[in-house]
Amino acid sequence: MDGNYITKEVHDEFARRMDTENRRLSEEDKRQNARIEELEENVKEIHKLTASMERMSANMQNMLEAIERQGNLLEKQINRIDEMEKEPVKDSKQIKMSVITTIISSLIAAVVSAMITLL
Repeated sequence: MDGNYITKEVHDEFARRMDTENRRLSEEDKRQNARIEELEENVKEIHKLTASMERMSANMQNMLEAIERQGNLLEKQINRIDEMEKEPVKDSKQIKMSVITTIISSLIAAVVSAMITLL
C-alpha cells in the first residue's frame, strides 16, 4: 500500500463525524430559519404599527386643527356677545345725552325767548 491511502476504519469514522456535523448544521439551519421567520413576522407587525401610528398622528393633527378652529369661532362669538351686551348701555348713554341736550336747548330757547320778549 502506498502512503496516500487511508484505512476503511478511518474513512468510516470521518464519514460518521461528517454525518454528525451535517445533522448539527441542518438542525442549526432549521433553528436559524425559524428565528428569521419570527423576526420577519415581528418586522411586519412593527411596520403595521408604524403605519397605524402615522394615521393616528395625522388624525390627531386634524383634530387639533378642528379644535383650534372651534376655539377661534367661540372667541369670535364671545366678542360678538360682549358687543351686543354693551349696545344697550351705549344706546342708554345716547338717549341720556339727547334728553340732556334737549332740556338744555329748551332752557336756552326759553331764556332767549324771554329776553326777546322783554326787549
